[in-house]
Amino acid sequence: MANGNTVTFVGNLTRDPELRFTQSGQARAVLGIAVNRRWQNRSSGEWEEQVSFFNVVCWGEMAENVSESLSRGSRALVTGRLEQRSWDTPEGDKRSVVEISAEEIGPSLRWATAEVRKTERTGGGQGFQGQGTQGVQGGGGRPQQNPAPVGASDTQYYPEEEPF
Repeated sequence: MANGNTVTFVGNLTRDPELRFTQSGQARAVLGIAVNRRWQNRSSGEWEEQVSFFNVVCWGEMAENVSESLSRGSRALVTGRLEQRSWDTPEGDKRSVVEISAEEIGPSLRWATAEVRKTERTGGGQGFQGQGTQGVQGGGGRPQQNPAPVGASDTQYYPEEEPF
């Protein structure tokens, strides 16, 4: 990531990751993370705190691994890039949002332990596939296409969520 648009932060998940699949079967997980900043006010000597909330989006095998491995309250490390996306609502209003598109996500081990189980590699070194991951495994490059899961036809499709 040499474009200078890299963010890294540690925070707590505010909700369980929401795993959905695009119409083409691409896994997408969205999670909310709260990042706390605490400092002592030099004038009053009182401790002050500010909380910032971020939406994090991850794709492909990483999305599935995150969904299986992390839950509300989990402390996680996230590295990614800021991305803004825009869309029109059905009413014709324009909307936009800035999200963190995750390159890497992992559990924080500062106050917890995690069991990491490597998943089977799929072709091309684009990621990992398997069951029972704890923590996050990942590959380089763009997320690869996943087959639609059983019941995916019942999943609502959101075209503005397509990654490309």
